[in-house]
Amino acid sequence: MRGLSGSSLSGTRGTGGTPAPGPGSDNTGSSASGRAAGRAAVAGLAAAGVLGLLTAACSTGGTGTRDEGAAPTDQAAPSGRPSAAASAASPFRRVDVIALLKGDPKVGEQVKRDLKPCAADAYPVDTSYGNLTGTGVADVVVNVMTCGDAVGVGTYVYRMRDKAYENVFALEEPAVYSEIDRGDLVVTKQVYAKGDPIAYPSGEDVITYRWSSDRFTEHYMVHNEYSKAVEGGDITGPAPTAPSEN
Repeated sequence: MRGLSGSSLSGTRGTGGTPAPGPGSDNTGSSASGRAAGRAAVAGLAAAGVLGLLTAACSTGGTGTRDEGAAPTDQAAPSGRPSAAASAASPFRRVDVIALLKGDPKVGEQVKRDLKPCAADAYPVDTSYGNLTGTGVADVVVNVMTCGDAVGVGTYVYRMRDKAYENVFALEEPAVYSEIDRGDLVVTKQVYAKGDPIAYPSGEDVITYRWSSDRFTEHYMVHNEYSKAVEGGDITGPAPTAPSEN
């Protein structure tokens, strides 16, 4: 295509039986039309060439530009991190926590007496399963609450040992609740000052425990104090008081 030009194409007009204009003749119109025809021919050939290249590149059976370039970015390099399957949690097995609590000598008699269904067979008990003590079997965290206002009255941790669960942590006091947080036991205790309504404690203690030497030891504690102002005003009016200790 590089050798094609308007002048070379227009020069062939003298070979088709039509005599080329002689010297001195007025060839302004024919020259202009020749140049236009030459440009049209070049444009047509260029378009045909580009179309051919695009067709070859997009062909599913060929080796066009689609087969070239950098490796696909969706092929992630191997990572040193373990996969999700390799980091699976300890084996989970649902436990009858009501029977566990009632048969546990470390659970207070008051808690056992108050442990009754709130409706039908629904007990006010929250249960969490997770790895706290490293036995290879999920530990069990049990929170016992009141039916009416869901205030925690006792929290317990059970660990598998010799094919049976043993109580390795127990705390019984008003407004206590435990959770598993990335292998740590986090206990939250609401702090009530004298006269505090049950819905508005003065603050809370958040204590983190870690398993060490066959027992839980306190790792650190955070104390939060709450504002007494609610929606721009002080707490007024009758309200339930904090639950009494056992």
